Amino acid sequence: MRGRIGGAVLFLGASLAAGTASAQDQPDAKTSEIVVTGKRFDRERSEILPSLGATRYDFGKTAIENTPQGENAPLNQVLLRAPGVVQDGFGQIHVRGDHGSLQYRLDGVQLPEGLSLFSSVLSPRFANELSLLTGSLPAQYGLRTAGVVDIGVKSGSTDPGGEASVMGGSYNWIQPALQYGGRSGAVDYFAVGQYVSNGIGVENPTSSSTPLHDDTAQWYALAKVTGIVDDNTRLSFIAGGASARYQIPNVPGQTPAFTVNNISNWNSSILDQRQWEDTYFGIASLQKSYQNFNLQLSGFTRYSNLSYQPDVIGDLLYNGIQPYANRTSLAMGVQGDASWKAASAHTLRGGFLVQRERVTSLTNANAITMVPDPGDPEATIPSGQTAGFTQGSDLVGWTYSVYLQDEWKVVPNVTVNFGARFDAISGVTSENQLSPRVNVVWEPDPRITLRAGYARYFVPAPLNQVNPNSIAVLSGTAVAPEVAMNSPVKAERSDNFDVGLTVKPLDGFSVGFAGYYKFAQNYLDKGQFGAPITLASFNYAYAQVAGWELFTNYDKGPWSVYANLAWTRTSAININSAQFNFEQAELDYIANNWIFTDHNQSWTGSAGAAYVFNQDSDWATRVSADVLFGTGLRTSIVTPNDTSLPAYATLNLSLTQKVPVSVSKGTQVRFDVINLADSTYQLRDGTGVGVGAPQYGMRRAFFVTLSQKF
Repeated sequence: MRGRIGGAVLFLGASLAAGTASAQDQPDAKTSEIVVTGKRFDRERSEILPSLGATRYDFGKTAIENTPQGENAPLNQVLLRAPGVVQDGFGQIHVRGDHGSLQYRLDGVQLPEGLSLFSSVLSPRFANELSLLTGSLPAQYGLRTAGVVDIGVKSGSTDPGGEASVMGGSYNWIQPALQYGGRSGAVDYFAVGQYVSNGIGVENPTSSSTPLHDDTAQWYALAKVTGIVDDNTRLSFIAGGASARYQIPNVPGQTPAFTVNNISNWNSSILDQRQWEDTYFGIASLQKSYQNFNLQLSGFTRYSNLSYQPDVIGDLLYNGIQPYANRTSLAMGVQGDASWKAASAHTLRGGFLVQRERVTSLTNANAITMVPDPGDPEATIPSGQTAGFTQGSDLVGWTYSVYLQDEWKVVPNVTVNFGARFDAISGVTSENQLSPRVNVVWEPDPRITLRAGYARYFVPAPLNQVNPNSIAVLSGTAVAPEVAMNSPVKAERSDNFDVGLTVKPLDGFSVGFAGYYKFAQNYLDKGQFGAPITLASFNYAYAQVAGWELFTNYDKGPWSVYANLAWTRTSAININSAQFNFEQAELDYIANNWIFTDHNQSWTGSAGAAYVFNQDSDWATRVSADVLFGTGLRTSIVTPNDTSLPAYATLNLSLTQKVPVSVSKGTQVRFDVINLADSTYQLRDGTGVGVGAPQYGMRRAFFVTLSQKF
């Protein structure tokens, strides 16, 4: 893993030696020329979208391999090895005190946010380069600003040939994968796919070692085709998708809250609730360069569908409602980014984004009705009977963004990157903001980099996480909300300050510090309210986020070592939108008292080491270990989010062995142990503002992977 502040670079990851290409594998002169041209286009794309002034953590291929399960791991598990990234349930992560607000880019193109909650959609297997950008972001990054996950997609040039692998292990886990890449003249192609089936699709709601009713079946795929038209023009196409089926895990021994048709007893261990998640996306890009001018123009689209199937009787008995729910989202748009080296000390960059999204939802449900209480004419009680209703919405939202900035080399060792972006949205609300940005990077010595930055951010709520439905339809039922207000969710506006220092005292060794502060209006948070199991946005009127990160890396010879420690504090006051999701007493308290947000974790740490035995031989062996630490997310005991859950730490081990086979291009066996000590730790306990069911981290698990190149 590498972290970069300004121009300093940190790296973690020891590499197994690659074999020397044989004479027949050497490319001809024409192919070599095309490959060189392709690499030049990659560099020029980086010049269009630099991370100057931001904090950047890079995960190379070897760093991904050092992560438990390697490329088979979910993307969030790789990102957890970056400083200050906090683990949550449903595979969520929190960066620098925000709930979500992560932006994902493929080859520099922003991918619209989808509906999937349990599914990662993107896989480390897709990445030739993987980076997480945080801090004071340059003006080209907007809308989702807690962090930018930047994925440089593999190609036939970076990953030629084929590779097949299969991983099996605990929880009836089976995960085969296949990839193939190559080049035909000026056309480069790459495709990868994997299938996942196991018995722990969603985090276990109990402390048992094996969850109940938690099977999942998933597939992920991506294909990329790139064509070099001439020395100044490149076209590329990326298409991918993910489809996943989940059982919702059960908690045995639960007592029904309602009686339905004289049924009041039910075995909660046989509940059968299910959720389906599907996402498909496509990107087409034109890249053009001419002397000091570079341009990338892209069109993109993303379709998501989420469906929830309740237990026919159980949902009524335990929740008072039986919803058959479906949501869809279709987003498409155009993104353009360009750079122009106007003078030796000035590089101008600018761009735009236009996006249209349509979100539809339809719920056909039965809910228990309420009748007057014979003992109290002013009160009501559940009738034990149900009534059906239909609820739906159809929303269309537009996003418009434009930015311009100048990278000014004031003196050889001082760079100022300043500019602004303008964002506007229309949908549930119509809002806009002009957001100035400035970063200063000073390198007094090649081994020392200091930076400071300010960024104004405008973060609209995801259109598919806003509930515009009338709550009047629930009146007279057992699930009618206590609070009747549903003020529209607004865009978050914030001022962000960021400082950092990186020092490289020795070859291969780096140590760094970053500190940040954020003050936000209409701070966006998310909660899980009811079914289908997805996230809904709401606002706090004001919020403050403060924190710092320490990180160190050593990478030299067969050794790679890293360690991170981060502290953060996120507090907020007054929920001022989507109030119907909360109880009146909760709203009243938060209206007058600052509280921790539910996703606040004060201390977060990670550390790891890898060593390669026989590094330059065909029998190279890589041994790695890492640990994740957290002081726990928030829970409510007396007042909202007043206490943190118990601290936890998990130790993971990996062993990778290359096996030389005369007829093989590369055979490898891998063994992973996750949570070696079999620690029982709780991510959520089911309480807290906007928190749903309890969730526990994975218990001890063993995995074996066999991979074969061809």
